[in-house]
Amino acid sequence: MHGMDWGFDNTFARKLDWLGAAVDPVPVSAPSLLTVNDSLALELGLDPQWLASTDGVAHLAGNAVPEGAQPRAQAYAGHQFGQFSPLLGDGRAHLLGEVVDAHGARRDLGLKGSGRTPFSRGGDGRAALGPVLRELIVSEAMHALGIPTSRVLAAVATGEQILRADGPTPGAVLTRVAASHLRVGTAELVRMRASDAQQLAFADYVRRRHHPQVAEGDHLGLIDAVVEAQASLIARWMSVGFIHGVMNTDNMTLSGETIDYGPCAFLEAHDPNAVFSSIDTMGRYRFGAQPSIAQWNLARYAETLLPLLAPDPSTESDLIEAATERIRAFETRFRGHWLRLYRGKLGLPDALSDTATAALTDDLLAIMLAERLDHTRTFRLLATVLRGADRAVADLVDDSVRWLDWQSRWLANVTTDPQSTADAMDRVNPAYLARNHLVEEALAAAATGDLAPTEALLDVLRDPFTVRPGLDRYAAPAPASFTAAYVTFCGT
Repeated sequence: MHGMDWGFDNTFARKLDWLGAAVDPVPVSAPSLLTVNDSLALELGLDPQWLASTDGVAHLAGNAVPEGAQPRAQAYAGHQFGQFSPLLGDGRAHLLGEVVDAHGARRDLGLKGSGRTPFSRGGDGRAALGPVLRELIVSEAMHALGIPTSRVLAAVATGEQILRADGPTPGAVLTRVAASHLRVGTAELVRMRASDAQQLAFADYVRRRHHPQVAEGDHLGLIDAVVEAQASLIARWMSVGFIHGVMNTDNMTLSGETIDYGPCAFLEAHDPNAVFSSIDTMGRYRFGAQPSIAQWNLARYAETLLPLLAPDPSTESDLIEAATERIRAFETRFRGHWLRLYRGKLGLPDALSDTATAALTDDLLAIMLAERLDHTRTFRLLATVLRGADRAVADLVDDSVRWLDWQSRWLANVTTDPQSTADAMDRVNPAYLARNHLVEEALAAAATGDLAPTEALLDVLRDPFTVRPGLDRYAAPAPASFTAAYVTFCGT
């Protein structure tokens, strides 16, 4: 089969071969291209036109293995809704290998929905069209918002129907690109099953690949680096109202990228208790709980490094305390990132103290909760207040006295140049978001073979800060009737 030079250089297969199973993707009957992410392909040094060819689609579907690839199903464990599962692993995904992109960054290339593996646990190893396109749409939206995320290089229809609880549905395979697929759950499996030498090799691989600023053998420093990466990430989620929906330890990367877009959603009205996932009946992964869940997951990661930190039991209590301190520091680090982001969202000067910034932000969010104000649109409206529309928000609320009191306090702290401040706010507060009703509308059309709404939505979301004529419906909140009844599903 005519090939392309993919440029694979597979350090995971060379150094951590024991963390998974060598297994090829399972071919599908009639692959056809849904979409190729041209700009991402070029970033990876790949030819988008070849990827869209018959030969290219065969490789993206798993019907052919690219030259230089070493397909692996990765093994990992994980705490799922707080309960430990000692062996999970890729039940429907194949890591093809790694390429070094145009910026010199090493990226995993893998297929999802590409057939059964030794970790399938009774599953069919396939993915449905809807969840594949959801991951494409939401991950592209996150990338355009400047939030670290795995991305979708391509999606291919399989020509096969797969059976799910709600009946047969079209199958699809996506090609995922990630800084790596190493998770807290990977480290949990390593701690449980690996030899001392393998534990050391894994920690050093994570350090070299994702946190090379940490000195060799500095395991406390590695905890610190992963804590920092996740504190920054979760603050970004919170600033845009993103709800991951299933923050199990096997869905938390050691790189600090967002991964596994299952029952994810974005807030409409601001609400810390918002839950959209059908399986999160207790609200464990509700919007406002995400920072504390991240910290809980990071504590599980720190535990995996204890055998390396304290091989001598006499030093164990001191080192456990040192590791615990680094996990506790998540709160301070998260709050620092969160305040910096909200300072930008509100156009507040850098010189304003954290205490004053926190008071203004917390009071605003309390009003947004009480008044059911839209999490995204409110910040765009505040910029119009600076441009002279004094009542842009006041006319939307029931308690206008409370609002105007907050607004005057806010205005008193905004810099003297309202026009340039408003412009700066618009550069960090998106006008357009992957709103849940727009995503569902695109997926429903795609299920009938119409990809135009998906392409149109992607086009809007790839430039989320620039208001363009004719796109009002993409900026408008969902109808209240939609949001009241909306739930998301894992798509497995």
